[in-house]
Amino acid sequence: MRYLVFVTLLWAFSFSLIGEYLAGRVDSYFAVLTRILLAGALFLPLLRWRGLPPGLVWGIIGCGALQFGVTYICLYQSFSFLTVPEVLLFTITTPLYVALIDEGLQGRFSVGPLLSTALAVVGAGIIRYDHISDDYLLGFLILQLANAAFAAGQVGYAHLVRRYRVQGPLHRSFGFFFVGALAVVLPAFLLLGNPDKLPQTTLQWGVLAWLGLAASGLGFYLWNKGATLVDGGTLGIMNNALVPAGLVVNLLLWNRDADLLRLSLGGGVILLSLWVNRFWAEQHPKVKTV
Repeated sequence: MRYLVFVTLLWAFSFSLIGEYLAGRVDSYFAVLTRILLAGALFLPLLRWRGLPPGLVWGIIGCGALQFGVTYICLYQSFSFLTVPEVLLFTITTPLYVALIDEGLQGRFSVGPLLSTALAVVGAGIIRYDHISDDYLLGFLILQLANAAFAAGQVGYAHLVRRYRVQGPLHRSFGFFFVGALAVVLPAFLLLGNPDKLPQTTLQWGVLAWLGLAASGLGFYLWNKGATLVDGGTLGIMNNALVPAGLVVNLLLWNRDADLLRLSLGGGVILLSLWVNRFWAEQHPKVKTV
């Protein structure tokens, strides 16, 4: 849980940094590609593939392609149609995808995780429902693809680690995650990228460096490691903790208006969803987790 909380705080800055300094200014495909290359530079030297089952290797590659590659291409594209608050609003469906995919991979259906994640969606909706721009529908659909891909990647990684009973530090195989992301984003940049919209200022390069090394490199590793240590309901709920955290950062750093009453009410509902999930797990101890 502590890994997920730490990364939530780390990622809370990302939405605002992208919206304030990169969206509409720097080619989105190049931005995602730069993040992958920087994050990969941290983990590829640590890669140890000798003795790893091929299924695990290809599974991690697939998780990286989904959770980083597809997700972030869609996320950056969505900023062309949505404001930062709208992006935060439309990410609130991620816990539902987490719960549904987790249940599907386990071949079962249970009410507890779905109820708790639905409560988290309600809480995040209370926090961030506001006026929606005319282009919201296209942006919403793009974000739903991003949410589903992000959910599939993190849930899939947790299941892989448990299925193959990975021994030793996870960072020794996590480099394959960024190989998968690169396999998606590099062709996308070569085919669709705009070389005329590369970073022009030191600040833009600095933001990309932070997003690549900290938010992507350290962030994705710790988030996925945390996903292997919690149940599906908690994982889904923690995806929505980014909404209040992102709003607080947006308010404090960029002086954006925020309804503190909504923030408090929605945060309370998200905390309630955590309690519901924990209560369900205590009452159904034989139910398998992620």
